[in-house]
Amino acid sequence: MADPGWRLAQRGTEHPSQSSIVGAQSEIRRGGDREGLSNRADRRAPLRIALCALGFRVVSAILVFFANIVFPLDRPDAVTMFARPNLFWDAFTRYDAGWYYQIAANGYRFVVGGPAVGMGKPGKIAFFPVYPLLMRHVGRLFGHTPADVYLGGIAVSWMAFALALIAVTALARLDLPDRRAEHAALLVTVFPFAFFYGMVYTEALFLLFTVVSFYGFRTRRWILGGMFGGLATATRVNGILMLPALAWIAWRGAEPNTRDRALAMIGLALVVCGVGAYSVYVYRLTGNPFEWAASIERWGYHPGGSPWMEPVRLVRMLVTHPYRYLAGDRMAPYDTLYGLTGIVFVIAVPFVWRRLGAAYGLFMLLNLYLPLSSGAFEGVGRYCAVLFPCFIWLASIRSRVVTTGLVVVFSLFYTLALALFTTGHPLF
Repeated sequence: MADPGWRLAQRGTEHPSQSSIVGAQSEIRRGGDREGLSNRADRRAPLRIALCALGFRVVSAILVFFANIVFPLDRPDAVTMFARPNLFWDAFTRYDAGWYYQIAANGYRFVVGGPAVGMGKPGKIAFFPVYPLLMRHVGRLFGHTPADVYLGGIAVSWMAFALALIAVTALARLDLPDRRAEHAALLVTVFPFAFFYGMVYTEALFLLFTVVSFYGFRTRRWILGGMFGGLATATRVNGILMLPALAWIAWRGAEPNTRDRALAMIGLALVVCGVGAYSVYVYRLTGNPFEWAASIERWGYHPGGSPWMEPVRLVRMLVTHPYRYLAGDRMAPYDTLYGLTGIVFVIAVPFVWRRLGAAYGLFMLLNLYLPLSSGAFEGVGRYCAVLFPCFIWLASIRSRVVTTGLVVVFSLFYTLALALFTTGHPLF
């Protein structure tokens, strides 16, 4: 015999009241409206992120202008963008920007044992080609003067930065909720040395290529990941250090079939093609395919040493006699900013490894080993700025106090570092 209660329930479902039908339809409509709004919001997120990124770059440029008005230049002989000094535009021509200008304007003309300055300067080989090539061709959209070449570099950096933040958010969403993923992009933006993203430097372009490469490999789009990985390895000398991390992702993520594994291997091969193609070009130019590495060593950088020696020395100086060190050594404030940043990122490696996996931890470890083992802190801040796994990990912290504190501290030191760099202080 059928259960009476079940028959009653059946009658209720077979003959629902008019009010219940209307209520159900209204709930469905409300759910559909919410889903539609969510989908529209998701579609608008990249545009919102890009506009915020470009807006931040504009605000930073205004800060640069005020810094150059108020504070004296540490190096009055700095390179100028136009025929005479300009307090706004000259901030974009500091330090390595001049190297990229030379390559973009004149190419890699090489003279063995060439002059200290000029078109034959051998040190240009250390600067990889993708960024200056884009700088040259985008600059031609503005004109054919030296200033137009610099404008091309600024345009490339700003657009690459906006696209990189969209890519960082998409990659972070593989591990975090949407709001925290966007918080990771915010931390990338206000990191103390993120001002390099707006200058005529490779950092923004390298971040874009690297993040898209990791996204491609993590989503098993092997060819996409390989192509952008190849662009990254042809953009900066440390690009090839992503290869072990990508290989780990491919080994753990490839489907157990011949086709998927073959595509993963092709993707990894494409990553190597970037630095490989540049090495072939350098060989034809100089007779040494690794002249780019030799150029770096001639500047006094010798990667491969003990990576803990300089950090230990810095900590010892700051603990034993901090005032005498910071006030008495011209490079001490800059080495302290870079050195402590590097130490903090080293400490973060095991946390990133545990929270986000071995590939991200390995990527950070190798990219920290390169500058810290060279015997100098120069450039450590720029190396850390592109270590996106650390920012994704920081965004995963659930404490509101911690996340707010990070944004505040980052922003304070961002303003300080920006002012130091644009007024010619040796914060390379």
